[in-house]
Amino acid sequence: MKRAPPVKSRRPRAKTQRAVTETAGELSSPACYLHELEAEAPAPARPDVQIKRIYERAEAGDGYRALIDRLWPRGVTRRRAALDAWLVELAPSDALRSWFRHDPRHWREFARRYRAELGAQHEGLEALRHRAERMRVTLLTATREPRINHAVVLRAVLLKSALPRRRAAPP
Repeated sequence: MKRAPPVKSRRPRAKTQRAVTETAGELSSPACYLHELEAEAPAPARPDVQIKRIYERAEAGDGYRALIDRLWPRGVTRRRAALDAWLVELAPSDALRSWFRHDPRHWREFARRYRAELGAQHEGLEALRHRAERMRVTLLTATREPRINHAVVLRAVLLKSALPRRRAAPP
């Protein structure tokens, strides 16, 4: 029994310069017509960044979990933390952290100084911002105060938005 020879597939011929010009209309020149044929790139997604305490249970919807404290939180094992990264370089310096001590009177100055420190960490910030554009990023911290901590400042920097203002106490 003889086998039939394999069937060769026929590829369509590549379009010539003349065919491209006729189908795409009037093009500027052969060297620069590609941009006229390419589809527009989609707009970049808004970064998805949330803040959570490290003591809260890890969830599937957390996405990329990054601890942003300089010190490891008390009583949390590495397994329970379920971290993807520990970004010590994005945490406030020891001097700034000890000066602040989560005192609401120091909040504005702390935020200004911490932003200045983050300015020196451009590469780490851009990597985290790029990841946040592709998936949810959860910033983990051990701080108790949810509104005045370094995670709030870092989130604002990642989202490139204005820092949320602290409400003044009623007189």
